[in-house]
Amino acid sequence: MNARYDEIASAVPADLDALPRLRGFRLRGMQMTRLETFIDAAFAFAISMLVIAAQQIPDNIQALLAAFKNVPTFVCSIAVLGIFWRGHWLWSRRYGLEDSVSILISWAMIVTILIFIYPLKAIFGAMWYLLSNGQVGQPFSLHTTESQARTIFAIYALGLIAISAEILLLNFRAWQLREPLGLNARERLMTRGELTGWSIPMSVGLVSLVFSFTLPIEKIAWCGWVYFLMAIILRVHWFWHRRRLKEDLRTRN
Repeated sequence: MNARYDEIASAVPADLDALPRLRGFRLRGMQMTRLETFIDAAFAFAISMLVIAAQQIPDNIQALLAAFKNVPTFVCSIAVLGIFWRGHWLWSRRYGLEDSVSILISWAMIVTILIFIYPLKAIFGAMWYLLSNGQVGQPFSLHTTESQARTIFAIYALGLIAISAEILLLNFRAWQLREPLGLNARERLMTRGELTGWSIPMSVGLVSLVFSFTLPIEKIAWCGWVYFLMAIILRVHWFWHRRRLKEDLRTRN
């Protein structure tokens, strides 16, 4: 191992089996690092920018009711951000890494998140407006051109691809450091599961990106509907992954 690997290995507790566990994974990062604290602050700032009242606190009943039309958009946007936050949180707890590569990827993730919230809110607003026949959500501007509609879907796809890729790269970094981190067979299997799992939103985002440039404008909404495929694909993936974990556990016992 090189000097950097030696430094990482020296930071790992000597008795790994004494560490607390989450689904059998020994948690090397129970103490919050400055990196994780900064990531949490970025997510909190992103959520504060998604407030249901875009400009100011409503001061009359009409403005209040109008603001509540954005509640479904707000909830869905926070749910998406929560998925990415949990991905970074889980990586932090499992591996406790704070090396230069991990810091660089995490900073890129912060930048992506703060850009991603704008198309995120626009896409969910338009989705709820369409599903509710205009009762909730917000439509794209009436003056939105075909090229602008394609662009907003493309930007959203690029944001989703980028954040998913950044969390995938963080887990790949942990995989590269599996020896100094002392990952056992089960932990290596779980790490590979994270790598394949985060490749799914990346792949679906790529499909949506291609759709945004190729679909006829009357079917452009499929750039958004295609994301619902993730609910099915991810369920199948984690079902398959849990079976592998159970087989591994039976083999070792």
